[in-house]
Amino acid sequence: MTFAATILTLYPEMFPGPLGVSLAGRALREGGWRCDPVQIRDFATDRHRSVDDTPAGGGAGMVLRADVLAAAVDSVADDRPILAMTPRGRPLSQAKVRAIAGGPGVIILCGRFEGFDERIFAGRAIEEVSIGDYILSGGEMGALVLLDACIRLLPGVMGAASSGVDESFETGLLEYPQYTRPFDWEGRTIPEVLRSGDHARIAAWRKSMAETDTRLRRPDLWERHEGARVRPPSGARHEKD
Repeated sequence: MTFAATILTLYPEMFPGPLGVSLAGRALREGGWRCDPVQIRDFATDRHRSVDDTPAGGGAGMVLRADVLAAAVDSVADDRPILAMTPRGRPLSQAKVRAIAGGPGVIILCGRFEGFDERIFAGRAIEEVSIGDYILSGGEMGALVLLDACIRLLPGVMGAASSGVDESFETGLLEYPQYTRPFDWEGRTIPEVLRSGDHARIAAWRKSMAETDTRLRRPDLWERHEGARVRPPSGARHEKD
């Protein structure tokens, strides 16, 4: 089954963009996934092809109209999840990416201007998703990030099935540091343990470094990781002393 990505956007020429090169581009050319950008403006009903209007209650900027957005969504809706890229959404996680990549594809709604008329989320089953705590000019860059994260997990895209297993966030930790040739670069050498050939020592070192780097660089991830390690299984009963 081909992973189908439909992107509802005011700038369809932005797709596939960087997803048309490297591994994602090869997979696209070989039919491993499909990219279908759709122009939201095609669903406007007035002669000016208007997709936005001034904010109710006043304020700066323009807001994307719910009626136009709904018409665009309805034209492509099927059994795929529909996501809207917005800083007001839930943060995108690797677990979410894996769930999407394991399905038939995704429909992505890209915002512009001041965002969406809130009624679109009450009227349609659309999940709001954010790629980080910062503001972009529109949802297209977020859509590209989301799709890149999904496409690399599709069968055959990365090559070896284990290629992504040890990467950051896959285990709830940041990835351990990586090294390669030359052995000595500007007086800095590859850690001895990585040259030892002792796979058990190497695995222990990598685990330790992943935990240390996560604790120091991403205490939020470390807190969740530690919580996951000590949390009892679902439904477990605790005996009183």
